[in-house]
Amino acid sequence: MRTLTILGLAVLRLLSRQPQHPYEVRQRLREEGLDHLIKVTHGALYHTFDVLAKAELIETVETTREGKRPERTVYAITDEGREVALERLRELLSTLQPEYPTYSAALAFMSLLPKEDAVAQLERRAVLLEASLASATAGSDALVKRGVAAIDIVEIRHLQAHLRADLDLTRAIVQDIHEGRLDWQPGESATEEKADG
Repeated sequence: MRTLTILGLAVLRLLSRQPQHPYEVRQRLREEGLDHLIKVTHGALYHTFDVLAKAELIETVETTREGKRPERTVYAITDEGREVALERLRELLSTLQPEYPTYSAALAFMSLLPKEDAVAQLERRAVLLEASLASATAGSDALVKRGVAAIDIVEIRHLQAHLRADLDLTRAIVQDIHEGRLDWQPGESATEEKADG
């Protein structure tokens, strides 16, 4: 089997609690707010179940049908599935994986814009970040009030930390532009200016 995907790990985690069918897993992902961290489409979820079943990390425990509804297959995690999930989780927690955030790339190319335009875009981003941070905080608070254990929402703390850092950096860049610490001519990098000078 290829490396266990994050969606695959999420499925194994939920099945480790109790056998479920894919629709139930999708509902649980939403209820726990994991759909904000993991892209979950109908097709990707069912494909993940197929891959996990072929790799014998999950197994069918029953197939039911109610009325004219389609069959629902209930799956459970296997012992091998538990081991693979734990191994992958240890790897993800202990190592650094290269990430390619689009915001970092956008900042690298920001000198293409006039400063005023860049400031306007960064200020828009700051507003969106503030809203996202408020939403994450409200979501976390709601989950805590519902009795969700802190360990089951620790990823929201990580999300909030990233949003705060992103917001702080964005505000600092805007301030640096306003105060002249970041200066450029559109389409020209500071390196090119020094080389020419």
